[in-house]
Amino acid sequence: MLAFLVGLLYLVGGRTVRSHDATGSRFVCSAIPAGSDPSCPFDPNGNRVQITSPVEEELQSTIFHLRETILQQKETIVSQQGTIKELNSKLSRCESAAEDSAGRSRGSSRRKDYSKNTMGDLPRDPTETIDQLEKTMQGLKGRLENLEQQQLRSNLSAATAAVVSGVGGNAVGPLPAELRELLKHRLGTLEGQLLKKVAELEEEKSQLYNETAAHRQRTESTLNSLLERITELERSNNAFKSPEDFKVSLPLRTNYLYGRIKKSLPEMYAFTVCMWLKSSALPGIGTPFSYGVPGQANEIVLIEWGNNPMELLVNDKVAQLPLSVSDGRWHHICITWTTRDGFWEAYQDGERLGTGENLAPWHPIKPGGVIILGQEQDIVGGRFDATQAFVGELSHFNMWDRVLRPVDIMGMANCSSYMPGNVVPWIDTNVEVLGGASKAALEICEDRMIES
Repeated sequence: MLAFLVGLLYLVGGRTVRSHDATGSRFVCSAIPAGSDPSCPFDPNGNRVQITSPVEEELQSTIFHLRETILQQKETIVSQQGTIKELNSKLSRCESAAEDSAGRSRGSSRRKDYSKNTMGDLPRDPTETIDQLEKTMQGLKGRLENLEQQQLRSNLSAATAAVVSGVGGNAVGPLPAELRELLKHRLGTLEGQLLKKVAELEEEKSQLYNETAAHRQRTESTLNSLLERITELERSNNAFKSPEDFKVSLPLRTNYLYGRIKKSLPEMYAFTVCMWLKSSALPGIGTPFSYGVPGQANEIVLIEWGNNPMELLVNDKVAQLPLSVSDGRWHHICITWTTRDGFWEAYQDGERLGTGENLAPWHPIKPGGVIILGQEQDIVGGRFDATQAFVGELSHFNMWDRVLRPVDIMGMANCSSYMPGNVVPWIDTNVEVLGGASKAALEICEDRMIES
């Protein structure tokens, strides 16, 4: 091919070499265009002038580029032949290592195919040659990678077998350094992940224990409160010898401690209210009881506020009572009232200490209200004022819809008789305490005798 190109170069350049004579001289003829001067022109300096046409120059340039291209392709082919030889060598080594480790004997024919000269019949076209070489190199690289992977799997299988054999007590050779490092790194990674998971489980266990402990503490607290409440209810139901033998304690002057009578009052034109009181609060014992109805919070009120004497309010009308019970001893008091002329009476320890009239005359007591023990109502059942709160103990609050006789009042005061109210009787189930007020057993006549 090179000889053909060189001949073409000389043929196009218009140069032909003739045979030489015996003396060694030669003639060189140059082709000239038709109609030109056949003489050989010379420049004024005596040099021969080379005359070429544009077509010749283009052909010469093309030949020059073809020559350069051929040389470059030749260098590329030589380089790729070296690469193919190196790949064939590596391929042979890999096949030999794979056969040694696996113990198989089927590689001879494959080696014969792989070691075949792939440069045997190359295409004549340089472009086809390069494409063929690239395909050959890609195929060799693919087979080389497959063999390397097979060798790695074979080494790993051998290492696993060695470990298993070592566990069983069989003697095995040392593992390759690369494989040992790989296994060591993998074991380290697994150990780190295991330790991390154990730490997470320990933390979760600790949190779960803390939550369980807190939940257990809350449950125990709730159960203790319920047990205390049950004990209190059992004590209130079972500790009293009779339903009326108890007292309500209001130890602080606040607007949230009070007792409440569950029953309400019917419409009444007269009433008697009696109770036992014990207080040493100064100034004033406060409000032992109040009865409020819609539209009139002060329907009936008994109050000793500040330095004022004890007062009875009926329909917000006031009468001062000559009673004094703030010595810290038990006292029995009774108040009677009738709508006829608004007549009232005040008893202390069985004795009538005062009377009066014109207290809300001809006013009927309205029904459907609320009776509060220990607080004065600004609205029905609420809006208490701490300065008007009763401080002390109260028992045997009874109410009738008539005026009792003096002998009946004296009998209750000296404990010779007991008369429960026909409208509001003093019964444990009829009285509830709120805001921290409490109920306790009390035998009033025995306490009264002890005080005397």
